[in-house]
Amino acid sequence: MPKNVMLSALIAASILAAMGAGYVRYGGYTLVPKSDLMQPPPQTPQLPEAAARATPSLPDFAAIVRRNGPAVVNISVTGTSRVNLPEMPQFDPNDPFGEFFRRFQPQIPRGEDAPAHGLGSGFIIRPNGLILTNAHVVNGAQEVTVKLNDRREFKARIIGIDKPTDVALLKIEAEGLPVVPLGDPARSGPGDWVVAIGSPFGFENSVTAGIISAKSRSLPEETYVPFIQTDVAVNPGNSGGPLFNLSGEVIGINSQIYSRTGGYQGLSFAIPIDVALKVEKQLLADGKVSRGRLGVGIQELNQSLAESFGLDRPTGALVDSVPNDGPAAKAGIKPGDVILSLNGQPIENSGQLPPLVADIKPGSEAKVGIWRNGKREEITVQVGEMPDTQQAAATGNGLAKGRLGLAVRPLSPEEQRAADVDGGVLVEASAGPAERAGIRPGDVILALNGHAVANPGELRELADRADKHVALLVQRGGTRIFVPLDLG
Repeated sequence: MPKNVMLSALIAASILAAMGAGYVRYGGYTLVPKSDLMQPPPQTPQLPEAAARATPSLPDFAAIVRRNGPAVVNISVTGTSRVNLPEMPQFDPNDPFGEFFRRFQPQIPRGEDAPAHGLGSGFIIRPNGLILTNAHVVNGAQEVTVKLNDRREFKARIIGIDKPTDVALLKIEAEGLPVVPLGDPARSGPGDWVVAIGSPFGFENSVTAGIISAKSRSLPEETYVPFIQTDVAVNPGNSGGPLFNLSGEVIGINSQIYSRTGGYQGLSFAIPIDVALKVEKQLLADGKVSRGRLGVGIQELNQSLAESFGLDRPTGALVDSVPNDGPAAKAGIKPGDVILSLNGQPIENSGQLPPLVADIKPGSEAKVGIWRNGKREEITVQVGEMPDTQQAAATGNGLAKGRLGLAVRPLSPEEQRAADVDGGVLVEASAGPAERAGIRPGDVILALNGHAVANPGELRELADRADKHVALLVQRGGTRIFVPLDLG
């Protein structure tokens, strides 16, 4: 046999032997066993038909904006405010940051009224020009301008403002305007998509989206509103704008954020639209909001407190004070009672009680279910009316704590004569900054930063406008002293 033929045969035999054992390299190629070539290629796993049909698609946010964007408005306000600017730090003349701060520090005399400008959002709820927004957007404004989506501008009239719920009603002179559909917040819950439209930092008609994080949130100093918490990006200028569900219905008014920086950090809160519409109805009819008053101070129960009162778990609102002249005192409610229900509505936590009481018509009777001495009882209370000064303080139990941490009430004429003062408010309880500064019940607050105080509403407004440090003029016995408070 020729030598080259024998060599080819040997090579072929070697290849076949190697293929019987698996793969082999020859001449830069990989030879694959025939059995492997006969195997079908691997298949991509397929979802079951039902699971494939159930795979959700992204919401159509664009359709919501197209339908409702024309009814969202930009609101700009002008007015004046008392300016108490902090002293700027002193910089070396050669420090470049010194020039920055000098250039951007407003040149406004301290302690004087200065022009103020603000921006916010709102939305049209009636074709004749009725607009809902936040009270803090237009409070104190001398002039309110509403710009529509089509760039027309109107001067707006303020029908009414309700500070406790942060709702305001405006009116512009126009007809046939686009309106937003109003929905039911009860039909939306945590995890549902929501969309906000507004003017953050003046950027008109900005759209952001997210989900509902929680419902019925109680926030400090905000007693009457069970807020909707979302992770929708909301910033200054979004205030007063609408929060839509995926059906394109407004379920809330974007009101505030929780932030350490002043900008959005993932926590935004909206006023449920059903709460706002109750306020709108009263503002339109009477120009003010009437609220029921039970006349109790309440606090939250924890597990230790619940066990001490004989409850198996923390539930209800613990009564910690009962003013002598209030409806609850007259009906026999006492400190230490735990309110478990109101007119059959269970009270799971203390934050649920004030909005329910506020919705009751003053003068009507309410059935209050309480826990006392280890058993349930029911007491009938004739509900009173929340005075205007206390409403301005935005409290649910008649006490105006606010930034200062003070619970105060107006002085009666007899108390003013006894203390030899004209005006002032009486401290009933203190907490937070006021307690740390040594303010105690029985003190009389006469002024804040040199401005006289006549009622709780004035104290609240002065505190809201104040910087991080304030000075209270306090009368204690026959002595008057200035007490500094660090509000942080």
